[in-house]
Amino acid sequence: QVQLVESGGGLVQAGGSLRLSCAASGSIRSIDTMAWYRQAPGKQRELVAFITIGGSTNYTDFAKGRFAISRDNAKNTLYLQLNGLKPEDTAVYYCNAGITTTWNRRSIYWGQGTQVTVSS
Repeated sequence: QVQLVESGGGLVQAGGSLRLSCAASGSIRSIDTMAWYRQAPGKQRELVAFITIGGSTNYTDFAKGRFAISRDNAKNTLYLQLNGLKPEDTAVYYCNAGITTTWNRRSIYWGQGTQVTVSS
């Protein structure tokens, strides 16, 4: 069994900051690429950013310069620093990871999501 659990969401005023965390646990042998997605009401889920096992990062345009993705491989934890938040950033944020289990099966896992609400 493998679980991804997000935390750190909440209500913040425009211009504020939040730090999201995503902790992976269970029968994990290794984790490769990890990512954050978000889904706003009535919209499709979209990629925010991803980070490889080596630390290379890639951001969707709306996240560049405001958000920062990072990971702690020793803790199997993914982070997303959200700065300069705007009302349009309001969404449920999900983490995603490619995980190889101790029985050598690789699958993509998703967390349950954490709500970020930005008030104007």
